[in-house]
Amino acid sequence: MQPYVFVIDTEKSPCNPVHPAEARKLMREGKAAVWRRFPFTIILKEQRPEAREEHLVKIDPGSRATGIAVVRKIPGKEALKVVWACEIWHRGQIIKKKMDSRRALRRGRRNRKTRYREPRFDNRTRPGDWLPPSLVSRIANVETWVRRLAQRVPVSGVSVERVRFDTQKLQNPEISGAEYQQGELLGYEVREYLLEKWGRQCAYCGARNVPLEIEHLVPKSRGGSNRVSNLTLSCRKCNLKKGNRTAEEFGFPELAKHARKPLRDAAAVNATRWEIWRRLKSLGIPLEAGTGGQTKYHRSIQGYPKKHWIDAACTGSSGESVWLDPEMSYLKAEAKGHGVRQFCNPDRFGFPRTKPKARQKHVFGFMSGDMAEAKVPEGRKKGTHLGRIVTRASGSFLVGKTDGVSWKYCRVISKADGYSYSLGKSHFSHH
Repeated sequence: MQPYVFVIDTEKSPCNPVHPAEARKLMREGKAAVWRRFPFTIILKEQRPEAREEHLVKIDPGSRATGIAVVRKIPGKEALKVVWACEIWHRGQIIKKKMDSRRALRRGRRNRKTRYREPRFDNRTRPGDWLPPSLVSRIANVETWVRRLAQRVPVSGVSVERVRFDTQKLQNPEISGAEYQQGELLGYEVREYLLEKWGRQCAYCGARNVPLEIEHLVPKSRGGSNRVSNLTLSCRKCNLKKGNRTAEEFGFPELAKHARKPLRDAAAVNATRWEIWRRLKSLGIPLEAGTGGQTKYHRSIQGYPKKHWIDAACTGSSGESVWLDPEMSYLKAEAKGHGVRQFCNPDRFGFPRTKPKARQKHVFGFMSGDMAEAKVPEGRKKGTHLGRIVTRASGSFLVGKTDGVSWKYCRVISKADGYSYSLGKSHFSHH
């Protein structure tokens, strides 16, 4: 199933998304035209009366990828239907590596016999709400896409997973035993934490796609506690084989060290969740908050698999009854940035090895990163070429994997916006 198509009217106000077949009919009859390719949006050529339906934008923020789903109420039912979905893949890890590389280069520069640069660390001040660039990038990606969707669909509210871990424990740290087990989520928060930390596999044999049990590294009968630093995941076979022994006695002394390590991805999500909430609140759209355990609970009772956009659809209290097509396609948007700031390429020692680049970004009306189609009528490059372009001042462009294509044969399909796009497909059985 193809996702629904976004529609805007002649005044560029959002209308209800339509089925792809209806969108094709509107364009075939000349009543609409393509406005944007990603996400695919058509614009009406004449106004038509319609009642705007309420749509929710649901978000599942993540460290590496964030899931987004647009849902609307099914007429006559309490359930919600997913009409469009997307996964945003962040570039936080890339930014972190580039910052480390720049830091090492500057430190090396100070140690060489070049001009003296006095360190300026004492002169630098940071605002109280400062976050590393790698985290700011994740926040900006989420805010950008919510703003885009608000321009393409009538949004009545946003549901976002804000609280990551066990709120029952946060409200009452002393709660335990049967009192804790009476909670509706029944340990989903802690279990989700452990699944992410241990890579969704058995810590002992590495088995995947099997039922995993929460297991104590130091058994409770040997003085172990219920702290997450003493918990891991194991399959049934390994759990029985380990018995009353500690992980070290069982032959895995390194697991205790790994268990005490902070969960980097969880730390990134926890550090950004409140800033994402504040950014979305500034848009003036009603917000609904959910927890990670609540999301997993809703997804599990409905029999859906683990995917970022499915987690987004199941976020919050409104995610307890969601219908989605098992064959539905979703948009994969990978953050690529907006170019580099270096004026020339350095060698491995950090010294310039090329001439300074031109300050102008646009060449003959094109910019590197634009999606373009090139129809070459003759010569060795004869044919139709489609892909991202890399511009050169000479006018000889790289289009997709074909180099040496003249700008005269190129036509822009989609302007560069800092993302690369592809279509993801979901094939699963809903039980």
